[in-house]
Amino acid sequence: MPIANTIKDHIEHSSWIRKMFEEGASLRAQFGDENVFDFTLGNPTMEPPAQLNEELKKIADNPIPGMHRYMNNAGYEETRAAVAEVIAEHCKQPVTADHIVMTCGAGAALNVVLKTLLNPGDEVIILIPYFVEYNFYIDNQNGIPVEVLTKEDFQPDLEAIESAINSRTRAIIINSPNNPTGVIYPESTLQALGALLNRKEQEFGTTIVAISDEPYARISFGDEVPCIFNAVANSIIVTSHSKDLALPGDRIGYLAANPAMENVDQFMQGTIFCNRVLGFVNAPALMQRLVTNLQRVSVDVAEYRHKRDLLYNKLIELGFEMVKPGGGFYLFPKVPIADEMEFIRIAQKYRILLVPGSGFGAPGYFRIAYCVEDAMIERSLPLWEELAREIGLVPHR
Repeated sequence: MPIANTIKDHIEHSSWIRKMFEEGASLRAQFGDENVFDFTLGNPTMEPPAQLNEELKKIADNPIPGMHRYMNNAGYEETRAAVAEVIAEHCKQPVTADHIVMTCGAGAALNVVLKTLLNPGDEVIILIPYFVEYNFYIDNQNGIPVEVLTKEDFQPDLEAIESAINSRTRAIIINSPNNPTGVIYPESTLQALGALLNRKEQEFGTTIVAISDEPYARISFGDEVPCIFNAVANSIIVTSHSKDLALPGDRIGYLAANPAMENVDQFMQGTIFCNRVLGFVNAPALMQRLVTNLQRVSVDVAEYRHKRDLLYNKLIELGFEMVKPGGGFYLFPKVPIADEMEFIRIAQKYRILLVPGSGFGAPGYFRIAYCVEDAMIERSLPLWEELAREIGLVPHR
C-alpha cells in the first residue's frame, strides 16, 4: 500500500534510529544484554522519585468519583494552577492557570503551539544541532524549518539568526539544556536574542515567537536555567516530566505562555482548540492528578552529574574533544576520524552503540546518552579505551 511521499522522505531521514535499534537487538542476541553498551536513547533508567508512588497510592486507595472522565481540554484547574505557581516563582512573572495547557508530553506541546501559530509557508528557525523531530513537527503544520548553525561552543550565533530572519519568520525554537549537546544558554544570550527579535518584529511589522523547549531544565549542574519569559515577551515554554520525574512513557507535560505575550488570551484559546483537534484531546487524567503535587520534585540531579563525569573525564583522558555539558544527560563529542559512519561502525565492533551527529543536523559529531546505569558506564570504559586505541587516539601498547 503506498504511503505519502513526505512520510517516505521523513522515514529515510530518521532511519538511523531504526538502524540503531536493529543493530542493538542483533548484538544483544549475540553477546547478551550485559555486554552491549547502548548509549543511543534518552530513555532514563533512573526510577521516578518516591513521592510519585506515594501520590499514586493515595489515588488508588481513595479514588475520586469521575476521575477518569473528560475535563476541560486545557487540563485540570488545580494541576494548571500548581504548574503556574512554580513558573511564576522562577520567572518572577504573573503566570496563572489561564496561561497553562496540560499536554501529552513536550512533543504534543510543540505540535499544539506550532498548529496554533503557523500559516502555510511560515518559517521556524531551529538551531543546529537540534532534536531531530523539530523538522517533522514543523512540517506537520505546513511550516518551513530554517536551520541555523550555532557557534563552535554550541551557543546561539545571533548574527546567523539575524541573517535568517525575514518577513515569513514566525518562530524560533530554542532548547536549553540542549539535546544533544547539554549546553545551557545564559541569561545574557537570551536577553540579546530578545532584543534581536524585537528589532526584527519592528522592521517587518510581524510577531516572532520564541518557543523554549525545556524538558531538561531541571537537570542543571550549576545555576538555574534562565527563564525565557524575562528575555522575550512573545515567548512560550514547552516541556514534559519525562526527564525531571523520569516518566517518558507516561506522556505528561505542558505548555506555558508568557503573560506579556501579544494577544495572549487569543493564543491560549487557540492552543486549547488545537490540543483537541490534533487528537490529543487532553493530557491523561491520572497523570495530571499525579504530577499536581510534584511540581517541586525531581530526580536526583547529582546522579546525572556523576554519570556525566564518569564518561566525560574518561573520554577527555582518551583524547576525545567535546564541550562539557551544563545539564541534561548527553555528551556530543567530535568524531575523531574523517568518516562519521565509519567511526560508528568501529564503535559497534566494541559493542558500543552511538548516534551519528548527522541525525541532529551536525555531521562530524556523535551523541552519547548517559542516562543509563552506572555499572554499564563503568563496564564500557575499557571498551572505550580499546576503541580509542584502534582509531589512533591512544598509542598501542
